[in-house]
Amino acid sequence: MRNMLPLLAIGLLVIISGCSSSKRVAEKTAFPEEALGWKLGAQAYTFKKFTFTEAIEKIASCDLRYVEAYPGQEIGGGITAKIDHRMSPESLQYVKKLLKEKGIQWSAYGVVKVKDAAEWRQVFEFAKSIGIETITCEPSIDMIDHISKLCDEFDIRAAIHNHASPSYYWKPETVLEAIAGKSDKLGAAGDIGHWLRSGLDPLECLKKLEGKVFHLHFKDLNEKSSKQAHDVHWGTGVIDVAAMIAELKRQQFDGMISAEYEYNWDNNVEDVRISAQNFRRFVSSSAQ
Repeated sequence: MRNMLPLLAIGLLVIISGCSSSKRVAEKTAFPEEALGWKLGAQAYTFKKFTFTEAIEKIASCDLRYVEAYPGQEIGGGITAKIDHRMSPESLQYVKKLLKEKGIQWSAYGVVKVKDAAEWRQVFEFAKSIGIETITCEPSIDMIDHISKLCDEFDIRAAIHNHASPSYYWKPETVLEAIAGKSDKLGAAGDIGHWLRSGLDPLECLKKLEGKVFHLHFKDLNEKSSKQAHDVHWGTGVIDVAAMIAELKRQQFDGMISAEYEYNWDNNVEDVRISAQNFRRFVSSSAQ
């Protein structure tokens, strides 16, 4: 029996090693985008009609592991407060516990639109304390220099988001002009749908912003160049999702891709789940 113990120990190690290896293979298959350094998650605004607690449950049910939280969403779960960079320690403790339980990482925060320097510092301090990697924002031009310095001080990316025309940052050229000569941690959070609604080609927008795309609001729409265009399952609309993925690979993009499904607001969980599945199929097929 004594001679059998080393053999049993070796056998147990082989089994454990095999299980770990199988788990890694399963995760690589289920989350192929992560092998590229991409974090496929959701902008909580997709579920704006619900509390943050409910939104996290919905995001997890879509097999997504990252969230971009936005300021102003009710926290829920018995907490009578909102997601915000001025949250109380009690609210923040609840949010952290919720995210841990659901296996969700708070990767990005925004879209932030604060106006004064002191509050911008507060936003960065908050992001640093949470471990947030990217602040998505639409800052006033007079705050750009200040934000650039905060990016370097806190080692956090700030990514300028584009709403549709005629908003200030609706085209890539305006974003590039704003960030020229600034911190290399100041870049773009491209909203693919808003580019299309503004009459722009999302693929060409990505190319123009090469090296500065830190974050994406990913979408597919039912028609081009229309402010009335609405979200459809990714890969079934007018956006060439496969070409977008190929371009992101070429650029060696390494940020978060937020699903922001702004349609069927009351019941869009299945829409997000199918879109994520379609996206992963495109990623997997392009790797073959």
